[in-house]
Amino acid sequence: MPNRLAREASPYLVQHGNNPVDWYPWGPEALERAKREGKPILLSIGYSACHWCHVMERESFENEAIAELMNQGFINIKVDREERPDIDHVYQLVVQLMGRSGGWPLTVFLTPEQRPFFAGTYFPPTDRHGLPGFPKILRSVSEAYRVRREQVDAHASEVANAIARVAAGEARAPGGVAAGIVVSAVEKVAERFDEEHGGFGRRPKFPNAMALDLLLRAGDKRRVRKALDAMRAGGIWDHLGGGFHRYSTDERWLVPHFEKMLYDNALLLRLYIDAWRSLGDALYERTARQIAEYVAREMTSPDGAFYSTQDADTEGQEGKFFVWTGAEVDTACAGDDAAARVAKLAFGVTEDGNFEESGATVLHTPSTLQQVAAALSMTLQDTQAALERARASMFAARSQRVRPFRDEKILASWNGLMAGALAQCGAALGDQAMIDAGARALDFVAKTLIVSEGATRARALRHCKDGVVRGPGFLDDHAFVGDAAVDLYEATGRAHWIDLARSLAEAILAHFHDSSENAFFFTPDDGEPILVRAKDSFDHAVPSSASIACKLLLRLGALVEPSYAETAQRALERLAAAAAENPLGMPVTVSLVDRLVRGSVDVVLVGSTASPATRALAHEVHQVYLPDRVLAWADLADPAALEACRVLSEGKAAQAVPVAYVCRGRTCSLPIGDASELASALRS
Repeated sequence: MPNRLAREASPYLVQHGNNPVDWYPWGPEALERAKREGKPILLSIGYSACHWCHVMERESFENEAIAELMNQGFINIKVDREERPDIDHVYQLVVQLMGRSGGWPLTVFLTPEQRPFFAGTYFPPTDRHGLPGFPKILRSVSEAYRVRREQVDAHASEVANAIARVAAGEARAPGGVAAGIVVSAVEKVAERFDEEHGGFGRRPKFPNAMALDLLLRAGDKRRVRKALDAMRAGGIWDHLGGGFHRYSTDERWLVPHFEKMLYDNALLLRLYIDAWRSLGDALYERTARQIAEYVAREMTSPDGAFYSTQDADTEGQEGKFFVWTGAEVDTACAGDDAAARVAKLAFGVTEDGNFEESGATVLHTPSTLQQVAAALSMTLQDTQAALERARASMFAARSQRVRPFRDEKILASWNGLMAGALAQCGAALGDQAMIDAGARALDFVAKTLIVSEGATRARALRHCKDGVVRGPGFLDDHAFVGDAAVDLYEATGRAHWIDLARSLAEAILAHFHDSSENAFFFTPDDGEPILVRAKDSFDHAVPSSASIACKLLLRLGALVEPSYAETAQRALERLAAAAAENPLGMPVTVSLVDRLVRGSVDVVLVGSTASPATRALAHEVHQVYLPDRVLAWADLADPAALEACRVLSEGKAAQAVPVAYVCRGRTCSLPIGDASELASALRS
């Protein structure tokens, strides 16, 4: 019989709807039963694209005997971390406080009062690889709770108090920011760079787009180029369909964990287009376009919003959809021997393979096209043509395979990340289709997941699936959508995007801002009470919601109301010292502190937004790499347009033709009417 999860909106929860485990979703029914029966809670947190979550389900949650142990001893609660990141944020700290790495699946044992006393991640069904079997864990925890309840309660109280201290964040006295903080932080990030393979750390290796963005901002072009080239050549990049997988299981970017996440591709889209702006490498432009094509083809709903994830597994096997044998390449390229030969050499397909012991190969590009051409005694032109034919044939053949499961939740925050990246990328490349894709997604979010709260505020909800809308909305939902709205304003000149951004900023200040500490809570003041109300200062897989809230407020401060920027500055002053100490954990905050130190470059376009001359000026602005640039569209004949940039448009006079002003602080250049002259001024 289906359990309670079968009725949920989250695809991840529904996937567990036929487990013999007596699962509950997080909510009053489960929590009240735990208190009523005096039973501990077994909390399991994961998400639909998580490979080891699927493994633990197959091994343990579908096992009748293990399920019986769970049902007898515990109140079992399953949480989708994408749906309830507030719960995940809090309980990930438990594993870390116990000296182990966090991750998913997360397994936490709680008292009925939600206080954790034991935690881990994946547990096998039997003792294996130095890990205790899950049945042994269940029996030991259940016995400890029954026999040593006072000790368990005391330990749980200690852990809960420790979580509260960590989650609250260490208060820092405002002391201003200085250039030395940024310089020191960048040096620490550079020291952690993997000079052999590019990126940071060893295995597993994550793209860490935010740290690379910090290096790009600092002008460290060599390291950025090394990392971006290595990722693009490795198996973490999908060489047939575009888009990046979540991380590499090795230090060489070769064998990925095959799930694809919307947020990774949003962050990398923005990074690659910024690298193109800065370095001018055509490979980076091509990579950005292919990410956008992948998202349009495979991650976009009929309404234009973006889906969340694609699984690593197909038919119970990780990577089956993506890997190739030589025979499969020959079959896909049947009748075109040249294409098959080029593909196998260009994509590193060998008889032994490189993926586990399957004989299959994760596609990568170990050689340049020139080296492939020389090895096969072909011209470069013929090699290029053969590779394109092979890629098309292999992509068509792969499309006939069983596809990985796609989680079709529409998350407000992740849609904001992708919509903003598409807007900025489309503006840089002059690609209106990209800008339109970002606008369509954010329009859907605005209509479906944003609700008015009075005349000036709007609240974001968390997600929707199949017409079912779920809340609450957290700080990241408000900040990421608001920041994307500013991106779309800069790309289009349409003032209504600033209205949306400002209404979300007002909600942030009303419901998430801790004015006494100059900080931001992750959960709203009227949200469901959980163990602690945490602050979110560290960047993880996505930027810290507090940092993007500050970014949004800084941008709105330059455009419409200086007090927004003042609030952000106080919050950044509080975090600056901590960010300097741990820049790999807080690279976005370091970047924002750098913005405070150096100031932003603001460009004001005076002229009709519909004028081709105004658009030509805007195109030059978008092509230049200026990470802290604010762009204002001041159509002096349109009151709404002026209100959207009233700070920067102040004192600007109408001209016979559209012009641009380049401003630093309150000092602006003379009006510039020539696009090439504007480009030169910005690059200088």
